[in-house]
Amino acid sequence: MMDLKQVKGTDEVLTGNVYVMTHSFFSDVIRIGCTPDDTEEYAQILSSRSPGEYTVFFSLTCIEPCKTQQKIREYLKADEYINEFYRVSPNIAKNLLKQEALRIPTRDM
Repeated sequence: MMDLKQVKGTDEVLTGNVYVMTHSFFSDVIRIGCTPDDTEEYAQILSSRSPGEYTVFFSLTCIEPCKTQQKIREYLKADEYINEFYRVSPNIAKNLLKQEALRIPTRDM
């Protein structure tokens, strides 16, 4: 039986989380990304690899979270930002994810 969290391709996670994180050094920049892992654990891993600390502001468990992340990038005009980092209020990103959740399949995990 296939693990639902198995990665299909380069950024295509079948089931997982899309998240909004803040960083202790940057009050005006957030990170939006996707992971098949628990977001709190993932924030700890990211924090251990860099100065400062990441904190999960909001997380949404869903099917194909990387596609949801891509949709949010479109809303935020991602070409104006670098990778997973955005200069936008975490509340705006949270509201966009909640709005997008109405359109995407979610799953209780």
